[in-house]
Amino acid sequence: MEQLYVRHVELLGFEKRDFPSQHYVYMLMVKWSDLSEKLIYRTYPEIHTFHKSLKEMFPIESGQIEKKDRIIPSLPAPRWVDTQKSTETRQTTLNDYCQSLINLPPHISRCKHLTSFFKVRPEDENPPAPNTVRRNETFVVSRELARGVASEISSPIILDTYRVIADFAKTSKNELNVHTDDLVEIVEKNQNGWWFCQCESKRGWVPASYLEPLDKPEEGEDAEPNYEGEMYITIRAYMAEQEDEISLEMGETIDVIHKLLDGWWVVRKGEETGYFPSMFLQKGGKREKNDTERKNLQGQKPPPRRSTIRNAKSIHSRSRQSLSQDAYRRNSRRYLQEKGRRTGTPGRAGPHRNSRNSAKSPLRERKNEENIPEMSGSSSESELKKDAPVIPPRPSPELILERCTDNTRKKVSIHKSRPSSDS
Repeated sequence: MEQLYVRHVELLGFEKRDFPSQHYVYMLMVKWSDLSEKLIYRTYPEIHTFHKSLKEMFPIESGQIEKKDRIIPSLPAPRWVDTQKSTETRQTTLNDYCQSLINLPPHISRCKHLTSFFKVRPEDENPPAPNTVRRNETFVVSRELARGVASEISSPIILDTYRVIADFAKTSKNELNVHTDDLVEIVEKNQNGWWFCQCESKRGWVPASYLEPLDKPEEGEDAEPNYEGEMYITIRAYMAEQEDEISLEMGETIDVIHKLLDGWWVVRKGEETGYFPSMFLQKGGKREKNDTERKNLQGQKPPPRRSTIRNAKSIHSRSRQSLSQDAYRRNSRRYLQEKGRRTGTPGRAGPHRNSRNSAKSPLRERKNEENIPEMSGSSSESELKKDAPVIPPRPSPELILERCTDNTRKKVSIHKSRPSSDS
């Protein structure tokens, strides 16, 4: 009986899975010499491990002896952390690799190691999916493009399901009417807070603030605060409507310290922080695009915030956790002060303390913890104190010993006892 071998491999797309942990698998349609077709799932690290072992089996053909003899195609190493974007952009490379692999001479393309890698495994026929509420997200490509008819692989079709927490009535023809408890599929998540959704046979834009994941109240893709800040420029003025928002004029330079998926980012202007519509911001250093961006904003409005939605009904027992503006300001100030101490420069945390400030007692510092500038005879010194936050004094050695660990305290006591024993 003739040995079974792979005659064609077709990349169909990839799938995001959340069990046992979040990862991505590629969907490969394998066509065998007996005319059968089998669908298999492989992660990119698995494929790369196979690639390395194949090179070890055929050192001449992999160019390990002479580079000019290499016929085995190359494959980039996997990243430390796989994201949807990296998995998507890698499809073209992986598709070309599979095609080149099958076209290699028979002693490689029909070897036992290659055929065993592409054979169907039990997990291929029954993919793990213990969570019946949140289904796997599938990203598919057209069969014509996968066969190499076109030069690029098309954009993915995202099947990520969210629940609507309140009724939303559209105000333009591009938006979508949704009602409480509707389940919508997300086609695109725009960073301005408007998400393109599909509900049954209808499609349109819906504010992200009206949507929630099915399995948890927090949005898993929300970034953590970055108190270093990213420089942005306002391309449209906005007047704050709530206490935790910030008013800015057009053309102001600010730092973005927290990017949220609902389109309302936390920005920092000097010592002040607040929510600001991300659609009115332009990345710093792209001033030439500001005029175009401003034209595109004509008639557009920021999405509503979650706090403004009436009769919002979440299926989760606890609501989303969010930081207050006081917490943002406090953490931002602490970060900048620590950065100034590490680098030895005052930075935005304020100038170094002078001898007068360093002589302050802890009680005096505590009384001034609200950073209220003190009055002095010199107006310039008063202005300096307004910009410089209060820096606490260095603790005494006794206080350090009181608060340190037992291990550190023991080492200090041993170090102190040595001079006396030597004498």
